[in-house]
Amino acid sequence: MARVVDRAAYLEAMLAAPRPGMDEVHAFYEHRVGHICTDPSLMLMPWDDHLVHRGDGIFETMKFVDRRLYQLEPHMERMQRSCEAIYMTPPCPWDEIRSLVLDVARAGGRDTGMVRVLIGRGPGGFGIYPSECPEASLYVVSYDLHPKPESVYEKGVTAFRSSIPAKQSYLATIKSIDYLPNVLMKHEAEEKGYDFPFCFDGNGLLAEGATENVCTVSQEGKLVIPEFTNALAGTTLMRAVDLIKGEIPIVFKGVSEDELLEAREVIIVGTTGDAIPVVRFNGKPIHDVKPGPVARRIRELLRKDLQENGILL
Repeated sequence: MARVVDRAAYLEAMLAAPRPGMDEVHAFYEHRVGHICTDPSLMLMPWDDHLVHRGDGIFETMKFVDRRLYQLEPHMERMQRSCEAIYMTPPCPWDEIRSLVLDVARAGGRDTGMVRVLIGRGPGGFGIYPSECPEASLYVVSYDLHPKPESVYEKGVTAFRSSIPAKQSYLATIKSIDYLPNVLMKHEAEEKGYDFPFCFDGNGLLAEGATENVCTVSQEGKLVIPEFTNALAGTTLMRAVDLIKGEIPIVFKGVSEDELLEAREVIIVGTTGDAIPVVRFNGKPIHDVKPGPVARRIRELLRKDLQENGILL
């Protein structure tokens, strides 16, 4: 039977409790406290923050490699759009959040890692009304980046059509923390033995992966990007478009399952993996079942761009 204890005993037990993943956390910040800390045992969130029990919040994740933070401004811009979409105002100015991202990444003292920013409705109760929360919450954390092994790029990966449908349009375009459909997609991929899941909308058109965008190279040699009707416009994908648009024709259009199988290349594009080639979809071969030149070129351009344009920490 659980004992009723005082503050000191509870704090002692809480700090001694096992916390899987603590060794991957570099540094973190919580707006209520107002300090950056490097002891992950203290990285705790109020239970009554609506971010926790209602999924009422948004987030962004960016990476830094060789002490260069990539794509800060596009992530900040999307974070602002997401906040506006759910009628939420952060607890401090956006310029301060920009500075905190850099400060937390620097405080962690690592050359490579990820930075995640979460903005929630804030603590205030266990109801559903946003008005219950007097001020929004802000959390920033720096943690380990797990890059894909080179074999992924040399051999390619497998993907399949998930049974989990694409999100509704108005939700898909907001980077909210409500990622349950995305989690279920990843679970299904593990259950079925595939590397990546793809979801499709009600018209049978490709939407996105669980945490990445998907694009193809058509038989005509065009880079085909599914319209963002039921998908989030990824910062990495849009940067890739800017970088490669002078080298290959680009079109935004609906992509069916048949068109995926007919493509020369299918490419997964995202923050962590840059550009990952898919060589089999639903167990069927994509073209010659080998990573293609466009996937290699996109990855090359993104890595070069990070080194040249990433913000030095």
